[in-house]
Amino acid sequence: MIGNILVALVALIHVYIVYFEMVLWDTPRGQKTFRLTPDFASASKVLAANQGLYNGFLAAGLIWGLYLGAPGFQIKVFFLLCVAIAGLYGGATVGRKILLVQTVPAAIALIAIWLGW
Repeated sequence: MIGNILVALVALIHVYIVYFEMVLWDTPRGQKTFRLTPDFASASKVLAANQGLYNGFLAAGLIWGLYLGAPGFQIKVFFLLCVAIAGLYGGATVGRKILLVQTVPAAIALIAIWLGW
């Protein structure tokens, strides 16, 4: 139960990321969140939307695993690993904050479902 709640939390985090990358990227709120200049936000809007779409696939995979219940264990593990690895890459190439937002929650959820919590 705890593991599934944590998986759902990771999925919700990614839905939120999708919203920021696909909708708010070039707004004042998006620019402040991602520390962007207006020119860069405008020039990179399509790339951010593409990135947001990929984050949406991660959320969809986690939701799919939750929907399947116990048979979705492997799906949840796969998508949590994808989230954790994406967070590690983002942490190494963009900023350490990504480790806290993506990798840490995914790793905690992965441990929880692995242990059957």
